[in-house]
Amino acid sequence: MRRLLVLVTSIIFVDALLFTALTPLVPEYADRFGLSRLGAGILVGAFGAGAVLGGVPGGIAAARFGPKWAVVLGLVLLCVASVAFALGGSVEVLVSARFVQGFASTTTWAGALSWIATSTPKEQRATILGTAFGAAVFGAVLGPVFGAVADYVGVRPSFGTLAVVALVFAVLAVREPSGKGEGLSFAGVPRAFRDARFVGGLWLNTLPAMLFGMLMVLAPLALADAGWSTLTIALVFFVTLSLESLVNPFLGRLIDRVGPLAPTRISLAASAVVSAGLAAATGAVPIAVLAVFAGVSFGGFYAPGMSLTSHRADAAGLSQGLAFGIMNSAWALGALAGPLLGGAIAVAGGDGTPYLVGTLACLLTLVATVRVAPRKAPRAA
Repeated sequence: MRRLLVLVTSIIFVDALLFTALTPLVPEYADRFGLSRLGAGILVGAFGAGAVLGGVPGGIAAARFGPKWAVVLGLVLLCVASVAFALGGSVEVLVSARFVQGFASTTTWAGALSWIATSTPKEQRATILGTAFGAAVFGAVLGPVFGAVADYVGVRPSFGTLAVVALVFAVLAVREPSGKGEGLSFAGVPRAFRDARFVGGLWLNTLPAMLFGMLMVLAPLALADAGWSTLTIALVFFVTLSLESLVNPFLGRLIDRVGPLAPTRISLAASAVVSAGLAAATGAVPIAVLAVFAGVSFGGFYAPGMSLTSHRADAAGLSQGLAFGIMNSAWALGALAGPLLGGAIAVAGGDGTPYLVGTLACLLTLVATVRVAPRKAPRAA
């Protein structure tokens, strides 16, 4: 199990690094191709668009053929897309490459998460998933730094190297024993979507992806407008995502003990405050400081969301592979909507307006949790 966890977390690490690597490069691409905030949002959001379409097919592949082969397929696609991005010389090619990267990413994640979930006792599942997601966040931490390095040494060698790494991981995954096959059945899907907690788990993956999507478009552009360099912007997001990577393993252990409700409420309240602060911020320094706090508050949703999705899928008789595929598509909807809506609303009403939309979404979700009863403490033997 330990070797499998190391392999899966390494794969997720590289995948997440690729997702956030574009963040500090957004101002450069905007200048090179004359992109507005909406155009930059389309470039960033292309990853989410591909991920929307890749989540469910990836989950089906994991359930039908086993999680290992879904991981291998996703890594091969990721390799091809990274080569295309490295060689791309137009907006159309870059957007298409990011789209395929997103499709590959959710295929890989569906296989990887179901691989470790089906190999872990239920009472330890949140801890293991939190550890895996912590690795993902650590990859996201280094993504902006990787983007800054790519800006310095060149996009082609940097993203070409990532393509080689993805191919190496695909070979290593092939050599691992196949994960537990769950069989493909759609009978549990309607039962899962009638379960408010399962749907709530999906939303707790959509909401932070939307919030981060807005932040990853608007904050780099605002900091670049204030004269901050690519390296400085990368360092801001390095700190932001470093904090998020430290929080998730702790949250996983906490959820295994007390349940997901209390951590979710705390994260929602904190995220509403941070989003409101970003809406009101005018200077570069306040924006950078609040972006750092967003790493803790926005990132606090993922561990509860994954735990709810996994456990309620068991209750509904839904395979873990298909459940995580659906969850990945839910995340992708946020990753797509955040940059696109953030960019479009910012063009129409200024940078503060998208953050106010995020504040409202957090507050409404917090109110909705009032109807959810906390998990009872285990009865003494």
